[in-house]
Amino acid sequence: MARLNLWRWAVFGLAALYFLVPLAASVVFTVDVPGGVSFDAYTKIFSADGFVSSLLLSLELAAATIAVVLLLMVPAMVALRLGAPRLRPVVEVVCSLPLVVPPIAFVAGMSTVLKWGPEYLSRTPLFQTIVAIQNPSFPFVLVLAYVVMALPFVYRALDSGLRAIDVPTLVEAARSCGANWLQALVRAVLPNLRGALLNAAFLTLALVLGEFTVSHLLGYTPFAVWIVNVGGEQAQLSVAVSVLSLLVTWALLLTLAGVGGRSRTTSSRG
Repeated sequence: MARLNLWRWAVFGLAALYFLVPLAASVVFTVDVPGGVSFDAYTKIFSADGFVSSLLLSLELAAATIAVVLLLMVPAMVALRLGAPRLRPVVEVVCSLPLVVPPIAFVAGMSTVLKWGPEYLSRTPLFQTIVAIQNPSFPFVLVLAYVVMALPFVYRALDSGLRAIDVPTLVEAARSCGANWLQALVRAVLPNLRGALLNAAFLTLALVLGEFTVSHLLGYTPFAVWIVNVGGEQAQLSVAVSVLSLLVTWALLLTLAGVGGRSRTTSSRG
């Protein structure tokens, strides 16, 4: 038993060094200036040109992506579990396809469609739709791309949550009490999927905040692209923003773990 505990602590220590040493080196790089230590790189973050606009754009894109992907996947997976469980492997393969498609190929295909659309749809009502989804103030085309990229992670999170509950019994009990299908989903199923929904939302948020390839090649400047652009001019500021975003992501993860733990404790007591 003592050897097992020693091995666990050794693995934990190596993992901690693997993550903390690069983070510590990044922090040292941001505060090390000729003549001493300075935190100017961190104090300049909020006043940097483009910081607020790019961060707000990424948060708006993340909120829209979370809403769209959950509205798409939750009813589909509940219906799949209730009415067509044999199709689960097919849906799993389809949702996993974005993992095997390189982002460069993905964005190349999107660019081809976006260039082809205005040329062949100029005399149809769809022309205005193609133009609207590419609005620089809120490029909905990025939301569509992020929804596809988030499918594997959202599927896994929701699938694990649905496996932990008896969906047919919950829906049947709600229906026997007079609820319609929508009320059964909202009042009986979703409260038991709180942890899975939070996991799916967090993974999608992390994906949107860190995504660079698609947004950069399509010509938009969300938060990740802004960090890279700033890095070419102000390296210390870019690294400081990266450190700050990493700490915020960790804080969100810890908050999510705490909320999920409290929800499981409450449900077990109930």
